[in-house]
Amino acid sequence: MSYTLRGRIDSRLSAALVPVVAAGILALVLHRWWPVEVAGLMVGVGLALDLLLYDRVIDYQPGWLALPLGALELGLVTALVYGTGVRAPLGSAIAFFVGSWTLAQVLGHAVYPGLRLSYADDGGELGRSGVTAATAFTALFLAAGAVAFATQPPTVTLAGGVHRGPIVITHSEVLTGKPGAVVRGGIVVRASDVTIRNLTVLGGVNGIDVEYARRVKIENVRLAGASLDGIHVRFAQVMVNDCAIVSRGPYAQAVDISYSMDWGMSAVENCDVSGGLEGIVTHSSMVMVSGNHVHGTQLRGITMSEMSMGDVSRNTVTGTIGVGVYCGDHSECEINRNVVEGTRPSGTDDLGQAGIGIEAKYYAVATLDRNVLVDNPKAVASFSNSLFESG
Repeated sequence: MSYTLRGRIDSRLSAALVPVVAAGILALVLHRWWPVEVAGLMVGVGLALDLLLYDRVIDYQPGWLALPLGALELGLVTALVYGTGVRAPLGSAIAFFVGSWTLAQVLGHAVYPGLRLSYADDGGELGRSGVTAATAFTALFLAAGAVAFATQPPTVTLAGGVHRGPIVITHSEVLTGKPGAVVRGGIVVRASDVTIRNLTVLGGVNGIDVEYARRVKIENVRLAGASLDGIHVRFAQVMVNDCAIVSRGPYAQAVDISYSMDWGMSAVENCDVSGGLEGIVTHSSMVMVSGNHVHGTQLRGITMSEMSMGDVSRNTVTGTIGVGVYCGDHSECEINRNVVEGTRPSGTDDLGQAGIGIEAKYYAVATLDRNVLVDNPKAVASFSNSLFESG
């Protein structure tokens, strides 16, 4: 088919009507901007290619060409999603694009030619229907944006200086701090869709305590002085990014995510964790532990235990006592591309604390791939019917 420029635009905007309505509904249901942002990027990329490339280069477009052109648009949209910081789950965003693209192909090859017999002869132009579709798309996109904006949680900003805690969060919000903002006494989260960022948290039994909540984000937070856990998570889903946690005391842990298997995948990424009994710990949870630096712990560096499932990848664990990375008690762990260096024995008779780089214990299954183990008295060890597998 030989499209005119107007035909390409008419066809694209008409096909985008259903996706933009779906994006507004998803934004309302998920309380997230990303469906509207992805829809906008998807249509924007398509229109830009229509104007700058397709109309100038492609005189005749056979049906099969839609597939590589769709792949090109998907690649550009994905790059823009990452480049502009759109917080869209990759799988969901791709599924949204593929569904929208499939609908456009069905409309262009089966529906429009049946509704408008001159569709092919007119180069994809839809006449007055095209103008109506463009107007409707603009109105719907603005409405979807308004819906997404209306569902965003409020932002609470803490001024620089010390704020007495504990701060208790019982509804969806973004808690952020200006430079120098410090919360002394901890933060308690009892609501879903909460973001905590750009703060220092000092003291408390737990620095940040999250329970019975989903989609909690903790970003660029510094924590120190908690008597138990820097970040304490129970029956909840969290995403922890770019945090620094200093632990002290015989029972202190930096991050403990427990009993959250039914609450979805959590993640701890790009954090600096030092001191305490254990660094990053999971019990009966699904967690991705990636890109962290864990050092100076007194029992284990990174622990997955009690039927946890997850991925431990690209972490650096140095100077720990006992075990660098531990997979235990019926857990299933993917342990990939980590550096574990300088683990030291605990000085006890416990063979499982003998300065082991990576350990599996009690019916655990650990899959190992391209880990670097340096200067550990024992590189790897398994106990009590545990297995190591190669990745």
